[in-house]
Amino acid sequence: MIYSFNGYIPVVHESSFVHPLAAVTGNVIIGKNCYIGPGAAIRGDWGQIILEDGVNVQENCTVHMFPGKSITLKESAHVGHGAIIHGANLGKNCLIGMNTVIMDDAEIGDESIVGAMSFVKAETIIPKRSLVVGNPAKVIKEVTAEMITWKTKGTQLYQQLPVDCHNSLKEVEPLREVPDNMKIQEGVYDTLRDFMKK
Repeated sequence: MIYSFNGYIPVVHESSFVHPLAAVTGNVIIGKNCYIGPGAAIRGDWGQIILEDGVNVQENCTVHMFPGKSITLKESAHVGHGAIIHGANLGKNCLIGMNTVIMDDAEIGDESIVGAMSFVKAETIIPKRSLVVGNPAKVIKEVTAEMITWKTKGTQLYQQLPVDCHNSLKEVEPLREVPDNMKIQEGVYDTLRDFMKK
């Protein structure tokens, strides 16, 4: 759902997809080819939130801030299921792992990867191409070119997802029995460990 707040109406490019069970409120600008999953809440009630082209904010994420702050999720930022971005800026082509929390005035550098369930404290500055894990989160090494290739491929799947959702997602009644000819989806993306073995 898209909601106005105090006269601010979200701007969503027509190529992007906001799931009907997501909530996008107020001063929010969503660029091209973005995906916003069900259960996501992007609240621009107290400040502006900009999602540049190709950003995905997956299921059950929250993007918000303290009053008077504005934040940007830069091009191709990838926010995993259940993550919370509170008043933080995300660099280009970064990956925020599932259930990670990134606090106010933190800056995540371009092409950085923040591991699942990490906690990035307020005002933390993460240099570009950093691999970050833990609670509190710490840089443990530099992200390799191979890791960026893997991350970028995963984000490209999410950049294709808006087209697929516009073309095929529809509310239906469930089937009551499994059809004899039911197909299983093909694997099109490896875990990082499997990718690195190639």
